[in-house]
Amino acid sequence: MADLNVSLSFFFATFALCEAARRASKALLPVGAYEGFAREVMRTLVELGPWAGGFGPDLLLTLLFLLFLVHGATLDGALANPTVSLQEFLMAKVSLPDTLLKLAAQGLGMQAASTLTHLCWAWELSDLHLLQSLMAQSCSSALRTSVPHGALVEAACAFCFHLILLHLRHSPPAYRVPAVALLVTVTAYTAGPFTSAFFNPALAASVTFGCSGHTLLEYAQVYWLGPLTGMVLAVLLHQGRLPRLFQRNLFYSQKNKYRTPRGKPAPASGDTQTPAKGSGREPGRSSVEGPHSS
Repeated sequence: MADLNVSLSFFFATFALCEAARRASKALLPVGAYEGFAREVMRTLVELGPWAGGFGPDLLLTLLFLLFLVHGATLDGALANPTVSLQEFLMAKVSLPDTLLKLAAQGLGMQAASTLTHLCWAWELSDLHLLQSLMAQSCSSALRTSVPHGALVEAACAFCFHLILLHLRHSPPAYRVPAVALLVTVTAYTAGPFTSAFFNPALAASVTFGCSGHTLLEYAQVYWLGPLTGMVLAVLLHQGRLPRLFQRNLFYSQKNKYRTPRGKPAPASGDTQTPAKGSGREPGRSSVEGPHSS
């Protein structure tokens, strides 16, 4: 129980620290610097919390659900996921410099989170953290299946995640946030035994890329190429195209919203008879008068 209390304290202390730093950054930094960089760093720091705490599966899933609920309510729309940032770029919502800045912030945030985690383990506040510190030297891989199967699992997780994000992006937060939190939790429960269901390249790189069992190229195929493929397929299915690259819809036919009313066809020029001036003559008179009619 003491180990659990220490781990939970670590988790909530990390969240409180990041929330305080986020509020300070929002107050002190220019809007562009906060939205493009500081906010992503803070969200990424918190993102590592459940995996770094060394929790069991049940508690990990519970904390994961609560984490996404709190994220949606407090962290100002920060993404903390490179594939979501790239999705916004492909949707032509943000520019390339803004996307690169967010990716750099997410990488920096994950590195800072990893350093903070190892520092906390080194304090050996509990037996669990002592064990985590010893295991960190020779950690086991989170990939517990073949590389092709792992890439397929991560792609499927990312596909479902991004498709729901796209479908709910205009929904009220009261519906969107719990739905996304529930989706992430169910996905982590279903695919966790195979790849730990990261579908987040930055998180996977921080947690498992340094572990033995697979090469860096194999990790990249599963945890980078898999989620990226799933995200692209989700955008294609939802939009029918990649708005950043294609203007024409590749999958769905575009029908005009405004239908042209169907009227009677215009008569041909030969069928139109224009009455002559002064045609109001007596019915008995011929329209053509002879030369002596005067």
